[in-house]
Amino acid sequence: MTYSEFTIRVLVALLAGAVIGFERQWHHKSVGLRTTALVSLGSAIYVLLSISITQTSGDATRIIGQVVTGIGFLCAGVVFKEGLSVHGLTTSVTIWCSSAIGCLAAAGYYMETFIATFLILVVNVGLKSVDNWLTNRKPENEDQK
Repeated sequence: MTYSEFTIRVLVALLAGAVIGFERQWHHKSVGLRTTALVSLGSAIYVLLSISITQTSGDATRIIGQVVTGIGFLCAGVVFKEGLSVHGLTTSVTIWCSSAIGCLAAAGYYMETFIATFLILVVNVGLKSVDNWLTNRKPENEDQK
């Protein structure tokens, strides 16, 4: 892999992670611009390392699997339980998705990276009003069925 190819892949990962993080920070969430950008960038670096060291022999998916495990551990630390309420799940999953975005970019799937980034934004922004409506609606009366 050339230096320019490496640079393009990590910059695409960084940009995609920053876009997701900008949206999170814009909405005053606990994980924002720097965190998601770094998660995406770090994941990309690990995938590029994996691709590089397994060019002659080996399995590139082994390091990718460890990235998924490590990010899962990081995400678990973001989730908080207070009584019957659980907070931070969307933030946690956004970190997880940012890692996947970094993996896509590192593998050279640029269009897929942009599509997935767009879809993450659709979920975090576009589905928020639907989520709020579902959460705030009155429960159906079981006796009327």
